[in-house]
Amino acid sequence: MRVGVYVDGFNLYYGGRGFFGRAQPAWRWLDIRAFAASLVGTHSLWGGATLDRIVYCTAPISGRENPHGRRDQDTYVGALSASGSVDHVEFGKYVARVKRAPLATPDRQGRPVLATSTWPVMVRDATATDVPDASFMVSYAFREEKGSDVNVASHLLLDVLTNRVDAAVVISNDSDLRHPVQEARLRVPVGTVNPTKSPLAGDLRGLPTDGVGNHWWAQLQPADFTNHQLATTVAGRRVFSRPTGW
Repeated sequence: MRVGVYVDGFNLYYGGRGFFGRAQPAWRWLDIRAFAASLVGTHSLWGGATLDRIVYCTAPISGRENPHGRRDQDTYVGALSASGSVDHVEFGKYVARVKRAPLATPDRQGRPVLATSTWPVMVRDATATDVPDASFMVSYAFREEKGSDVNVASHLLLDVLTNRVDAAVVISNDSDLRHPVQEARLRVPVGTVNPTKSPLAGDLRGLPTDGVGNHWWAQLQPADFTNHQLATTVAGRRVFSRPTGW
């Protein structure tokens, strides 16, 4: 059984950071192939499964705003390719822009509650009259990765529809993948892996018997990261070494 693995790199990274935070080492230098093989072996009932194709979808972060982070990212992607931990890297885009929005605070469920003028911070108009309940507007730097979900969906469906793989593993908790994952389940067994400690997105749920059946679901744990790390130094056309703090 040829298995294709399709990884949303940013979703996986922020899932790991949710477990470990920014400062803790020994989780970022993840060996995707060893990690995926462990997931398939632990959670699936797929006899004779072999990892035939691993696609890692990410986007280059801004070297101007975060040169150190960009160097570390380039090192990691280079190590993944040089080690054979992935077969293909697909890049989206990372964009930064200024946006405007009402100032807000979260309620107990994390939903926005608009902040409005009231003492001790009050808005006054040109006649020095108080304007209670006025909204505050703020401009802020907005940074967004774009394209990884589309690239995951595209590679997944292309490989399934061209019979390049006999089963698929999707590593993401992005609800935007609902339709391509559902379509894939009609044709091949699919493992859906939630890399975060949040609940599985409702749109990615289903039944093991949907479509062709033999599907499975998994949620990552901290050990899934720490137990599957690349060698400290990876040699290819150049040498890639684990960044400091990784």
